[in-house]
Amino acid sequence: MSVIETEVVVIGAGPGGYPAAFGCADHGKQVVMVDQDPQPGGVCLNRGCIPSKALLHLSKLIEEAKEASHAGVSFGPPQIDLAKVRDFKNGVINRLVGGIGQLAQARAVKFVQARARFQGPRTLALSHPDGTTSQLKFQTAILATGSSPAVPPAFRIGDPRVMDSTGALELADIPGRLLIVGGGYIGLEMGSVYAALGSKVVVVEMLSGLLPGADRDLVRPLQRRLEGVFESIRLETKVAGLEARPDGIHASLTGPDGATVTERFDRVLISIGRRPNSADLGLETTRVQVDAKGFVVVDNKRQTAEPGIYAIGDVAGEPMLAHKATREAKVVAEVLGGEPAAYDSVAIPAVVFTDPEIAWCGLTETQAKAENRDVKIGRFPWAASGRAQSLGRPEGLTKIICDAKTDRVLGVGLVGAGAGELISEAVIAVESAAVARELADSIHPHPTLSETLMEAAESIIGQATHMYRPKR
Repeated sequence: MSVIETEVVVIGAGPGGYPAAFGCADHGKQVVMVDQDPQPGGVCLNRGCIPSKALLHLSKLIEEAKEASHAGVSFGPPQIDLAKVRDFKNGVINRLVGGIGQLAQARAVKFVQARARFQGPRTLALSHPDGTTSQLKFQTAILATGSSPAVPPAFRIGDPRVMDSTGALELADIPGRLLIVGGGYIGLEMGSVYAALGSKVVVVEMLSGLLPGADRDLVRPLQRRLEGVFESIRLETKVAGLEARPDGIHASLTGPDGATVTERFDRVLISIGRRPNSADLGLETTRVQVDAKGFVVVDNKRQTAEPGIYAIGDVAGEPMLAHKATREAKVVAEVLGGEPAAYDSVAIPAVVFTDPEIAWCGLTETQAKAENRDVKIGRFPWAASGRAQSLGRPEGLTKIICDAKTDRVLGVGLVGAGAGELISEAVIAVESAAVARELADSIHPHPTLSETLMEAAESIIGQATHMYRPKR
């Protein structure tokens, strides 16, 4: 058995793993990066964030072409070449993967395709695709194994027509009728893609609202739009069972009234969440602790209970977001480089890449109410935005949540076209303890959607220029 020795091993090559490897290499460390995939990038690049956004771009083009008729510009029905759509998606992935490979090579980071399993606090057993094994000895390990789609046993009926997000992104065909189980961001994003390509989409969610982590006033404009795009959205509805038949997947759906109906679908997408990849890693041979949800327990330096083993990204706790993993990776690299670093971010942005997009960071209005926080909330409707009106997209909303006494910005929420591109200014405001006046007095270019942040801040300290609120 061959033996590899290195200063730092990074287990997982996703948006946490490869930035950690690169950061450690930049600090002069010898680094080996191990992943089961043949190429770096992880789920996000190969089977998640990037391919889904490439497809959402196409769905947005299709929807905008339809809506252009309202402004006097008409196009014919789209002609979908599914093979070319897949080629476009795969081309995006391959270009980005190639770039990561070049960056790894430039930094002398060695990439090894293998499944890694701890044999102790300083040793890994590697199982390679060709059936061979090897051993890797290290001084420091960074666990960045990510997460996987959660599919309950009741839905594992052994039929490829029942998909998780990975299967949905393969675009095997365009189903005539698609059932999406779960009203979270993955289900709504993929539902938007398939609806634009021509599928009749039915979304079922067991809770009383879509996107349970987001404020209701941000969700409403999205839900109204999706109700016109999807065949139906059914809340407080459970899937009692799935049955595979030659003509399709028959789903038993139990509604809020307790009645159960059976309907036929060509495909079913299960999108009810993700689970951390912490099982079968040999962690029991170390002092690493795993909590009841399967997350590896870490401190503010992302160190586990085993000195020399760190964990970042989805496997190290919620929120399960790629950019949170990347930030944690930089913290660990700085810690290993001897810098006084710690993970202390207070505003982790969340973006739902539907149309309209939803984005938020920091304190939400729902949290403020639950915690009885004394806050001011400034809202600016995009109907009063010249840019939103010129785009034909006035349904959006920007709101700022501030401390009632100091006007410090505690949180920001947006819904509207391109909301995800606007949230970063809000992240800086929250992280830097900015007050509403600083946002309101910062000149924003006109006409832009970013002005809605300025005007929402104006409404905190007085009156927004393009909105009048009578004094009580």
